[in-house]
Amino acid sequence: MDMETKREIILDNYDHPFNKVDEELNGYIKVNSANDSCIDNINLYIKIEDNIIKDIKFSGEACAISTASTSIMIKNMIGMTIKEGIDYVNNFTNMIYEKEYDNTSFNEANAFDETYKQGNRKTCATLPYRGIIKVLLESSEKHE
Repeated sequence: MDMETKREIILDNYDHPFNKVDEELNGYIKVNSANDSCIDNINLYIKIEDNIIKDIKFSGEACAISTASTSIMIKNMIGMTIKEGIDYVNNFTNMIYEKEYDNTSFNEANAFDETYKQGNRKTCATLPYRGIIKVLLESSEKHE
């Protein structure tokens, strides 16, 4: 994927984020992810039923990288099992931190494959993943 395509994907998901809401949601598990060194502060709302991630929405304020990463993560993770979600988060995180990974399930998330080159952007790209992994790991323990 060339740099212009990556830029377009990120800007499109920033300008038109998928499943962004303005209000609190009932019936969802809520988790907050914030970056202490900037304005990035998002709330994720996750609905899990029968071991399946049925829905994810988010609210809050964040930079283009965090917002786009959240939007793309949500698109990719809805419909996954809890285990598939955990694997996806770990795989994405591996990509950002230059570890071995498999990008076949990333779709638009491949736009972040060179984020490691800008160390300060690693935190932005992984912000939603740090929040959702907590919920998925807790849910996984309940389903064991």
